[in-house]
Amino acid sequence: MRTRIIAAALAAAAALALTACEGTEDTSSSTPDTATEASNSPAKQEETPAESDTDTGAADTAETGTLPNLVGQDLQAAQDAAQAAGFYALDDQDASGQGRLQVMDRNWTVCSQEPTAGTHPTDTPVTLYAVKDTESC
Repeated sequence: MRTRIIAAALAAAAALALTACEGTEDTSSSTPDTATEASNSPAKQEETPAESDTDTGAADTAETGTLPNLVGQDLQAAQDAAQAAGFYALDDQDASGQGRLQVMDRNWTVCSQEPTAGTHPTDTPVTLYAVKDTESC
């Protein structure tokens, strides 16, 4: 799925580059033929397939995975388990509300998670709320 997104981004960048190069053409004609320009425009031809590939391709090939219950685990172990299940959009937050950063993930314990354990698309963002090992949830 990431490959399709990257390919779509590259196609869009190429289309923009082509459009920028075409901007140097002589446009002094008083009556431009817009129908011909629209059908011959490389930017339009390249953007449309790329957009349709990412829109329909993502829906057709959306991968799902089973997110395990990570509550009670060491934060590093929970992150490893989530990644092993195919979830890579991970975020961790201080469950105490103090806004602390989890610099040493092994010193934190997961108190809750969003979304809950179960089957989800693997591109679903997963947030782990944790406190230091010496604190209670």
